[in-house]
Amino acid sequence: MSIRILLVDDHTVVRQGLRMFLSLDAELEVVGEAADGVEAIAQAHKLKPDVILMDLLMPRLDGIAATAVIRRDLPDSEVIALTSVLEDEKVIGAIRAGAIGYLLKDTQADELCRAIKAAAAGQVQLSPQAAARLIREVRTPDSPEPLTERETEVLRLLAQGLSNKEIAHALTIGEKTVKTHVSNILAKLSVPSRTQAALYAVRIGLVPVPQ
Repeated sequence: MSIRILLVDDHTVVRQGLRMFLSLDAELEVVGEAADGVEAIAQAHKLKPDVILMDLLMPRLDGIAATAVIRRDLPDSEVIALTSVLEDEKVIGAIRAGAIGYLLKDTQADELCRAIKAAAAGQVQLSPQAAARLIREVRTPDSPEPLTERETEVLRLLAQGLSNKEIAHALTIGEKTVKTHVSNILAKLSVPSRTQAALYAVRIGLVPVPQ
């Protein structure tokens, strides 16, 4: 089963480059492209991709606004924000909107492929600098609906960067069950992404800040 990807960027040459890189990996399949946020939302609804590579600066509707809509409507599609410069505000905006992570456009091809596979597997990857900054800037719930003991276990493992498969293995439950638990956790915490759930886990001391 290949990972289905939607490429969103207003530069044709960037999309062509990404498509070429990604076609070299047999586990990845580019199923569509979009040149702005409005197209991205339409294509995401039509194609229901596993992962969306989302440029942040685009005409008509930017990547942050598009991410927010897609994460609300299609919670099974993970979004990776693509940016040419690491502007804090943009990255924070993308994570607030529900992106699972972000990458610079000059990321090496193998690193990009790894990040896509990690996102598809539900892995949250926070660098220590990013975690510290995001905990300050991204609002996490103050008094969410309480999680069950099992949901708390799932959240702790998710925040430690484990994939759905690894969580399933650790708790000896099915991968589908893990996904259900994650959906319930996001609903109870009222956050659009696993990354925000992980930040909440760090904030309440469920897991240490990444070192």
